[in-house]
Amino acid sequence: MTKFVVTPASRAQREAWTGGAIPDVERVRPGLWSIPVPIPVNPLRYVLVYALELPDGVAIVDAGWDTDEAYEALCAGLGVAGYAITDVKGVLVTHIHPDHYGLAGRVREASGAWIALHPADAGLLRERYDDEAIDGLVRRERALLERCGVPAATLDELAGASMMIRHMVTMARPDRLVEDGDDLGLPGWDLRAIWTPGHSPGHLCFVSPERRVLFSGDHVLAKITPMVAVHPQSPPNPLADYLDSLAAVGGLEVDEVLPAHEYRFLELAGRVDSVLAHHEERLAEIERVVAGHDGVTCWDTATRLTWSRPWETIPPFMRRSANNETLAHLVWLEAKGRVRRTPGEPDLWHP
Repeated sequence: MTKFVVTPASRAQREAWTGGAIPDVERVRPGLWSIPVPIPVNPLRYVLVYALELPDGVAIVDAGWDTDEAYEALCAGLGVAGYAITDVKGVLVTHIHPDHYGLAGRVREASGAWIALHPADAGLLRERYDDEAIDGLVRRERALLERCGVPAATLDELAGASMMIRHMVTMARPDRLVEDGDDLGLPGWDLRAIWTPGHSPGHLCFVSPERRVLFSGDHVLAKITPMVAVHPQSPPNPLADYLDSLAAVGGLEVDEVLPAHEYRFLELAGRVDSVLAHHEERLAEIERVVAGHDGVTCWDTATRLTWSRPWETIPPFMRRSANNETLAHLVWLEAKGRVRRTPGEPDLWHP
């Protein structure tokens, strides 16, 4: 199959991505800025925060990790656009992963800005980021991994792998809950929310029909595909949710997609078709593994799949992600009657 390649909307931004650099702050169009905020020790390197000019300041889409380096980069980027952190009136959070939500609380403390989230993500905050509740989430993750057949020697390490980034979030309850179809009410902007669950239960995209742009968060990216995984806070079949919501944005009439990572691009419909085809190929590969190893665990299935690097070189946190993403595909296949599961400890999968 020929791989679809999108046209970058900013050549400089794409060159920075492919060259391993951080791109410059860019004026995307009148009243709209792209501000790269660094992500420490992460192959994604940065999150693209977008500043939308308002009559009395700016609203931002996403915020970055809660580190001093990220905060200083956000403040400096706003300065290039002619604003200070105190001019931020609102933070539209696409979803609650640390590189998008982590700095929102610190921005609110500095500016008094409101924070907006979808209710499905807002409901996960306490268990995910409250120090008194997070142990329960780790225990549930461990139980899930055990049923996946993760070797006992690595269970505890994988279950607690996300604790290394826990400190990069300032816990902040949202001031506004945004539902699918809501008008954000930003003066000068016809911005509408689109609920796009999959990568997270409450992931939001924001579309401006008048300006013909889509702020896609992690939902649609230029080259990579977002992780869609079964985990203790996910719905039962997150891949089904993702594929449905991916198709839902594919028909939007926009000229430019503004994602949270990599670089801005054109051809939304073509990219959506490409991602749908990628998942079809992945589902077929997993189905072949199950057919060739009747009674296989999710973990052993994951070790037999094609990844961007050899399985032995994948670090623990990413192995957990790979396992849980494999589980999401197995659950989707199970719902379609293409594989079946024998429940147990571990669960076994059959053609």
